[in-house]
Amino acid sequence: MDYQNRAGNKGAGVAGSSEANVDRRERLRKLAMETIDISKDPYILRNHLGSLECRLCLTLHTNEGSYLAHTQGKKHQTNLARRAAREAKEQAQGVQNQMGLITGPNALEMAPKKQFIKIGRPGYKITKVREPLIGGAGGNDENGEEGGFLESAGGRLGLLFQIQLPEIKEGVKPLHRFMSSFEQRVEQQNRAWQYLVVAAEPYETIAFKLQSREIDRSETLVLSSLPGARAKEEPGTWSHWDPDVKTYTVQVMFR
Repeated sequence: MDYQNRAGNKGAGVAGSSEANVDRRERLRKLAMETIDISKDPYILRNHLGSLECRLCLTLHTNEGSYLAHTQGKKHQTNLARRAAREAKEQAQGVQNQMGLITGPNALEMAPKKQFIKIGRPGYKITKVREPLIGGAGGNDENGEEGGFLESAGGRLGLLFQIQLPEIKEGVKPLHRFMSSFEQRVEQQNRAWQYLVVAAEPYETIAFKLQSREIDRSETLVLSSLPGARAKEEPGTWSHWDPDVKTYTVQVMFR
């Protein structure tokens, strides 16, 4: 670009890259101010210092001309294209979700949250249980023969939860899971406690506060340290739903 014939020029010569960039930005600013209504720009924001901010690119500008020059630049145009592509994708996913066409991992993310009217908390009963131990030899076994092993109390401790759900929704089966203290936001987090959470629609979800001890999930409940002792094939922790009496039972056995 030749500046030798312009007013105020002190000498002939060709403008460098910096002067050319300044002149280009100035021409773009003037053109944008003539053709663009800045009041309708959704991304412009005037802060408390009087400066202008671009909420799309997170850039700061001293005046309207600087902001308009920025809107014509590569960074702003690229961000506009990215946002348009993302909005088009989200809109397409929303249409597919309404038509029930989404499958795969995105199906769970786009599924609407179930809404129902809660009717209150269910009634419950908690009973302490103890694992029976098999004692030493000398008694009669279950067949009446000598040399069997005697069962006696004194094993591991556990809890038996019985939740009454007389108004449970037809076709709904109660569910439970164990939750650490760091997953909840109701009480102060404490690694010494864990929670047993039980959910059954339309009742409110309830949680029982337990000691943070290891839970026995094995399939054999009764074990003895005595040589030759028998093991009872019964899981230490189990749940059972009785649809006739509408009672959900959960047994938790600690190691």
